[in-house]
Amino acid sequence: QVQLVESGPGLVKPSQTLSLTCTVSTVYITTAFHYWAWFRQPPGKGLEWIGSVLPSGSTAYTPSLKGRISISRDTSKNQFSLQLSTVTPEDTTVYFCTRVNTWNDYVPPTSDYDYWGQGTQVTVSS
Repeated sequence: QVQLVESGPGLVKPSQTLSLTCTVSTVYITTAFHYWAWFRQPPGKGLEWIGSVLPSGSTAYTPSLKGRISISRDTSKNQFSLQLSTVTPEDTTVYFCTRVNTWNDYVPPTSDYDYWGQGTQVTVSS
């Protein structure tokens, strides 16, 4: 059983950087065949993949956020983090971290992700 827990500020001011951390338990994030991701769910919409970090440390991002998004990891703490810069109220939503065990040069469908954090609400407001 893989456990993921998101943490970070729930309120971010417009134009600032949103920073969230996902702490993973029971498996090392560098373990082969464990691919880590961030999703978000805008109000009234489905889950949206925004980026991933692979066991090698390589990253992939959704084109709609490229230039603003960065995913990094701290292997000593078994954590991976999301940073989203220059936020606007449109970035207000619930953010989730998750895991999938396959990656074939394309982003797996949402239904393939099997372990999820509880989600954390982030509100962008002054």
